[in-house]
Amino acid sequence: MNTQKKNSILPLFITVFIDLLGLGIVIPILSRVLLDPMHGILPFDMVFSTRTLILGFMIACYPIAQFFGAPILGALSDRHGRKKTLIISLIGTLIGYILFAIGIMTQNIFLLFFSRTLDGFTGGNISIALSAIADMSDEKSKAKNFGLIGMAFGLGFIIGPYVGGKLSDPTIVSWFNFATPFWVAAILTFLNIIAVVIRFRETLKTKSNAKISPLTGFKNLYRAFQMPNLRVMFLVVFLLTFGFNFFTQFFQVFLIEKFNFSTSQIGDLFAFMGLWIAITQGGITRPLSKALSSKQILSYSVLLLAITFPFLLLPSQSWMIYLVIPFIAIFQGLTQPNSTAIISNLSTADSQGEILGINQSIQSLGQALPPIIAGFIVSLNINLPTIVAAAATGLAWIIFFFFFRTQKAQLSK
Repeated sequence: MNTQKKNSILPLFITVFIDLLGLGIVIPILSRVLLDPMHGILPFDMVFSTRTLILGFMIACYPIAQFFGAPILGALSDRHGRKKTLIISLIGTLIGYILFAIGIMTQNIFLLFFSRTLDGFTGGNISIALSAIADMSDEKSKAKNFGLIGMAFGLGFIIGPYVGGKLSDPTIVSWFNFATPFWVAAILTFLNIIAVVIRFRETLKTKSNAKISPLTGFKNLYRAFQMPNLRVMFLVVFLLTFGFNFFTQFFQVFLIEKFNFSTSQIGDLFAFMGLWIAITQGGITRPLSKALSSKQILSYSVLLLAITFPFLLLPSQSWMIYLVIPFIAIFQGLTQPNSTAIISNLSTADSQGEILGINQSIQSLGQALPPIIAGFIVSLNINLPTIVAAAATGLAWIIFFFFFRTQKAQLSK
């Protein structure tokens, strides 16, 4: 890889890392802020079922806004270049963190919703980063380079929940509170903007004139299932995202209700999972992609992920969950970059931003629905979100396995 590409990949790595750092920070905090009556953001006498419903919509507003924003940013990046669009998205992220910190300090639930929505709408920077990686990669190196970005994803997921848990814990430092991690994230995002301005070199070679519309997200859903070579993979990606987010977005409620986890303990557990995701995507995905194709890897990793989810519900003591989490992380760490690589490889060179923007729309929808549904069903039984996660992932494997087996049989005729 030449020096220019290395200089461009570094700020992309940092961008994805900080983006996931911010998402990770939210994980241990939101559930405690909204479910614990002592924190005062919601009325003290509000019942648990109503609190979980509000929590679900709070989590969902980010991916819903991303559903509308990401394809617009993807099309803009195809039209005006990756660098300009990436800077715009990072500025939105910066403002979102600042407003969320102010919302917590002023106990303003409406400002919390607005800040998450703003951050979500401008939070298409991962799809832009992936488009830039695709610009710099050939078919053989895509899975490896997406794996490198996946490593940044994992590292952000390690440090984010850990930082969120520790910086919000006043027993560690007296002036720490729930707003502190978001001030830190805002500072890091500002530094990231500077890094992109100085270090990132534009990777887009051929600009397109893709139409831009607020309804692009809905159009993308329609178009996604009109593409014979991509629609099955888009459906698989939706189910994988749907299942995994049922787990990540509401497993902390399970931890709080069953084991009375604090924000610090939730952060520790998700950081442990992020560590294994980073190890997988940084140390296993790249060498494994040399021996096996992305299709072969997915045919095993998705099935194993579906089988592993229910084991999270078995432990009677909290430490036992740490025995299951590495397997969840490894199988997810193999699944995510290889599914993205398959979609990218099925696309043309001049439509990477558009196709990956459509992919982001699919993922945003898969992230938006679980918290809304889980907000209802978790009040019935705290095990239900994890059970749904296993079922959706299993269905994704069935569709993927039988589609590509049929496709292979047709090609061999």
